[in-house]
Amino acid sequence: MNYRRLSGITFAFLLGSTSLLQAQQNFPFRNPDLPLEVRVNDLIGRMTLEEKVEQMKHQAPAIERLGVPAYNWWNETLHGVARTKEKTTVFPQAIAMAATFDAEAIQRMGDICATEGRALFNEDLKNNKTGEIYRGLTYWTPNINIFRDPRWGRGQETYGEDPYLTSVLGCAIVRGLEGNDPRYLKSVACAKHYAVHSGPETSRHSYDARVSPYDLWDTYLPAFRALVTKAKVHGVMCAYNRMDGEPCCGNNKLLSDILRNQWKFDGYVTSDCWAVADFAQYHKTHSSNLDAVTDAVLSGTDLECGNLYQLLAQSVRRGQITERDINVSLKRLFEIRFKLGMFDPADRVPYASIGREVLECDAHKTHAREMAQKSIVLLKNQKNILPLNAKKIKRIALIGPNADNGKTQLGNYNGFPSEIVTPKMALEKRFGDRITIDYIPGCGVVAPLKDELSFAQVAAKAKKADVIVFVGGINSELEGEEGDAGKAPIPGFYGGDRTTMSLPTVQTDLMKALAKTGKPLVVVNMSGSVINFEWESAHASALLQAWYGGQAGGDAIVDVLFGEYNPSGRMPLTTYMSDKDLPDFEDYSMENRTYRYFKGDVRYPFGYGLSYTRFKYETLTNDSIYPISEQVKVSVKVSNVGNCDGDEVVQLYLSHPASKQRTPISALKGFQRIHLKKGESQTVTFLLQPEDLAMVDVKGNLIEQEGVVNIYVGGGQQYHSDGVAGSFRLKGEPYQL
Repeated sequence: MNYRRLSGITFAFLLGSTSLLQAQQNFPFRNPDLPLEVRVNDLIGRMTLEEKVEQMKHQAPAIERLGVPAYNWWNETLHGVARTKEKTTVFPQAIAMAATFDAEAIQRMGDICATEGRALFNEDLKNNKTGEIYRGLTYWTPNINIFRDPRWGRGQETYGEDPYLTSVLGCAIVRGLEGNDPRYLKSVACAKHYAVHSGPETSRHSYDARVSPYDLWDTYLPAFRALVTKAKVHGVMCAYNRMDGEPCCGNNKLLSDILRNQWKFDGYVTSDCWAVADFAQYHKTHSSNLDAVTDAVLSGTDLECGNLYQLLAQSVRRGQITERDINVSLKRLFEIRFKLGMFDPADRVPYASIGREVLECDAHKTHAREMAQKSIVLLKNQKNILPLNAKKIKRIALIGPNADNGKTQLGNYNGFPSEIVTPKMALEKRFGDRITIDYIPGCGVVAPLKDELSFAQVAAKAKKADVIVFVGGINSELEGEEGDAGKAPIPGFYGGDRTTMSLPTVQTDLMKALAKTGKPLVVVNMSGSVINFEWESAHASALLQAWYGGQAGGDAIVDVLFGEYNPSGRMPLTTYMSDKDLPDFEDYSMENRTYRYFKGDVRYPFGYGLSYTRFKYETLTNDSIYPISEQVKVSVKVSNVGNCDGDEVVQLYLSHPASKQRTPISALKGFQRIHLKKGESQTVTFLLQPEDLAMVDVKGNLIEQEGVVNIYVGGGQQYHSDGVAGSFRLKGEPYQL
């Protein structure tokens, strides 16, 4: 072998590589002192058409000649950095976070997620390992679809049924994820699924959601509008379904007219995964994938999660779309990557020094536990059986399929912590040396357990205890996204959605046997959706809704059971009496849906939740007349008149009793979570903006009009809580927002 010749070739290669690297460093797009637009245009101007269209797919390959690293846009952080092989902090599921009614805590959670995500991303950069899925900084979170029907399996990913609550909490997590640096984004949030998307899962790829202009603007769009115009979210994901005949990812009304023109959105739009392929295959709105990708880009879908956008090069050559059209989307995508600091020296990027020591650090784990505590809703507490007295109780029967099931607590779209604390683990660790804990699974989630005790035998053992704690519910293997949840024919579930609000019969049958013992029965329910508790609400001594509480869910449950934390969660959903109260699942009309339009009796209303203390409301203060287009100030005095300290969620609801057009029966327009010590009082003030006082007309316009406005402020809705009511009048010419 001619080593001298080989050495010469190697030297030449290294020299060439060095020259290439130097040339790359001298490209204007590498200069962090140049304006962003100049840098983006310079980079795009150096790319070929084929390179451009490949960068418009979620798995964007490297362009080595330009020094552009590979990047995968697909990442998730619904309630903690998800799906990575690394151990990360896992918070309660999104619907549980909604039950906290705590925007500040959710913003903090978003910031923690961005911090842990940055640590992983920074480590990949140091190891020259980029382009892997679930490792980037563009998170496809939050899911701000309206949980319009409790049977929807993915409702657990949302912030509930109310547009206002969803808007406030959605804005909070966006601010937490994206940070407050004037130049660089900590990470990128994405409002999804735009729009009119909330089941059914089994037909989402072909379903055509038909809604009135009123429902569109009154229910389905307000949260998206808020995240775009107020929180300035940088990403939006279009949905699988059609809306009024057009696929959402090729819908000019949604993407061009409303999102870009009316709301002035200047971020990027991604398709849901393989949604563009649905155009021709399932929606049958396009004759070919070539037509589909062309229409998607021209409508405003910049990035495809999928593998079709390479066809855009062919579309350009055929004259169906221009390279200038391609550049419009490409600029939006690279603006995001530049704002994340991907082409700047590390010492310029304020988040580049975050290291892996932040992963599951004590502060993050503490916040996960606090959010789990705040999310638990006390629905019933007969004869004040709770909190349990650890000094008096000698024996506990801990029974149920979720009493020691850490996987249930993680929900879906989850990460994987180093430790999941279940109720069984928490009880044994805290009281195992002084309270006998008899743990018996008793049954599975949907069926009896093989080779286990009969219900009569379980009840006989439980009768020896001072109190029975049954931890049941469902899990994300039964309710969830199509493809994640099982499709086997299980009674009560179908393709990720539910067909009934009742608990699986096997669990209720076991509880009936336990109730016959005469011992206090405390029911703790884990679910991502509403259980109607028809039998449980009548026969259990106490009832807790614990959702999917994340890694610290067990600790939080025990904290509440024994009074180490005073429960303060509030229902972000309406608990209907029975399945008969629900309209057809596929009907997207809001008529007789959610607390805003449902006219029947309910078991537990939206905003409901009990406490171990009592709060008194008095002295509602507001003026009698306000000019239209000005803010309205409302104040109320809240006092803790019970026997222990606690949090109260102060809620403000409005109604327009004299309106001649359709309006909600009642609508949440303000909330504040406050902490009051025993005997303490606080004045809580709300500033209602014109948009809070406006109504949606039949054409979808947001208009503030003259008339009487009724106010109610309390710990829940009127007729379901002790609060104070009042009214005022708006005067002036109609004002369109």
